[in-house]
Amino acid sequence: MRLGIYPGTFDPITNGHLDLIKRGLRIFDEIIIAVAPSPKKQPLFTLEERLRLTREAVKDCKNVRAEAFNGLLVDYVRNREGVAIIRGLRAVSDFEYELQMALMNRRLDMNIETVFMMPSEEFSFLTSTIVKEVASFGGSVKGLVPDIVEKALKEKFKVIEDIVE
Repeated sequence: MRLGIYPGTFDPITNGHLDLIKRGLRIFDEIIIAVAPSPKKQPLFTLEERLRLTREAVKDCKNVRAEAFNGLLVDYVRNREGVAIIRGLRAVSDFEYELQMALMNRRLDMNIETVFMMPSEEFSFLTSTIVKEVASFGGSVKGLVPDIVEKALKEKFKVIEDIVE
């Protein structure tokens, strides 16, 4: 079994992420979505909420599961017996950071590869940050995120709005 690990904050998971997961299954027999706590990024959703939303979003995808992880990614990949880290590249601006991370991960464990995947054109602009910003102003994110995420964003920003008022 070739196991790919797709790490990230997934705050929240988008249809761009799902696109990479589905296409990643053409390369890997199984994919683990490794959801990181990422307190530095100050996520909108808690780790538990992100896991729940991610699991719901991939419930119909065979051989895909979501788990939380903490610590060094290469340690997690090694412990899960993964063969590669999956990373998405939307634009040239993503490349420099992703290259640095891939080279550091290779230095830490030469047996773990990094596979870069481009999103489908329709999702090439999409980030979780953009989705949250649009949703925070009441804009529609329909078609950009799974329905469960769209609903969760509306609820989250309604609660924030109620607190501010």
